[in-house]
Amino acid sequence: MSRSETEQVEGPLDPVAAAARLAASGLFSEYVLYERDGVWLFGGGVRWGVDLDSDRVTVRGAEGIVDSRPYTGSPADTLAETLAALPEESWRAYGWVGFDFALHSRAAAPALRREHARLARLIVPRSEVRMTVGGAHISGGSAQMRQKVRSVLSERVSETERTRVTIDSQNHSQAYVGLVSEALTEIDRGLYDKVILSRKVNVPFAVDIPATYVAGRRANTPARSFLLDIDGLRSAGFSPELVVTVDGDGEVLTNPLAGTRAAGRGAEADAAARAELQSDPKEIHEHAISVREAVTEMRSVCLPDSVAVSDFMSVSLRGSVQHLASTVRGRLAEDTTPWRAFEALFPAITASGIPKPKALEAIVRLEEGRGLYSGAVVTATSHGELEAALVLRAVYEEQGQAWLRAGAGIVAGSRPEREFEETREKLSSVLPHVVSAS
Repeated sequence: MSRSETEQVEGPLDPVAAAARLAASGLFSEYVLYERDGVWLFGGGVRWGVDLDSDRVTVRGAEGIVDSRPYTGSPADTLAETLAALPEESWRAYGWVGFDFALHSRAAAPALRREHARLARLIVPRSEVRMTVGGAHISGGSAQMRQKVRSVLSERVSETERTRVTIDSQNHSQAYVGLVSEALTEIDRGLYDKVILSRKVNVPFAVDIPATYVAGRRANTPARSFLLDIDGLRSAGFSPELVVTVDGDGEVLTNPLAGTRAAGRGAEADAAARAELQSDPKEIHEHAISVREAVTEMRSVCLPDSVAVSDFMSVSLRGSVQHLASTVRGRLAEDTTPWRAFEALFPAITASGIPKPKALEAIVRLEEGRGLYSGAVVTATSHGELEAALVLRAVYEEQGQAWLRAGAGIVAGSRPEREFEETREKLSSVLPHVVSAS
């Protein structure tokens, strides 16, 4: 890309507010914002789009559909092959992968597959903006579009308090407690060792998604954050963990979290909750078996001797909650691909269960469809890099209806009322920051 196809915006810059202004500007019909390590990456407009359904893959160009065909086999391989075939030498794709992707993967039972399900939506954007506190770099798109983006980023807008309406997270407590009790019965029968069961909380008003992103990001300490609008689905979230990263040298990392206590209630209360978390047999067991399974999954796609655990059972603060956290690393095997590594680790153990195939079957049987919840927001490049952030602590909106969702890990020894309280603790990372569109 030549220097004439880029624009520079000198800082200082508030990337959170600037990114939200860009999302709300109306300049792009579809976009994805992805924050990692102090950098906010924004991809807007569609140069190429890849729409993966359970039975068909469609490639869109700027002017409409370029190709649409049925496929069989692995959705991960189909995505990898479709992206590799794009008529671009170098690209970065942004998008989302829904929970249903897992139901069509190699390891899933055929009976779990859903007809005509949306599995993934990715775009290679026309315009890209890289934002930090030091400024912004705008690339791609027309000179006119780059100037419009520059104008949006350069606006000096003071944040005003927006209407935030109280939403009752106590609703349906008995229904969820009953669901957990049913899962505990199945665990006692030996059907599975662990399952994550979630519940949905509807938002009874229209939501300003970009403003909610700003309010929520100010209050949260996510591993990654995101804001997106693709194929009619809008979402803003504050991801607590990575499903997987693969760098250009084939280094693979996953970041299982399991075990939760509230945070943000004062230094003394937080310290007491942390000590309880680190000594609770149920939480330690839940975390240890999650790490064990992550190691097994990593070994299926990495050189076996390269897989190792680091930062075992440390505590990560994620907004209104704190978690037990570990990191598992490895090197990608020569005969596999980043998308196969994603498939092996998706959905995250901490959002599905153990053993994963049995837990997926239980989730499909006991819950309504999850959609993007416990899916991933992803970035991938033509150079073999891939990163997928777990979609939790998020607000969703589609067809005029907004909602949130939260879950808890159920193992032998779980108490239904405590698991319900855990969902409330997780919801509090987002609920107080939901901004009305009115």
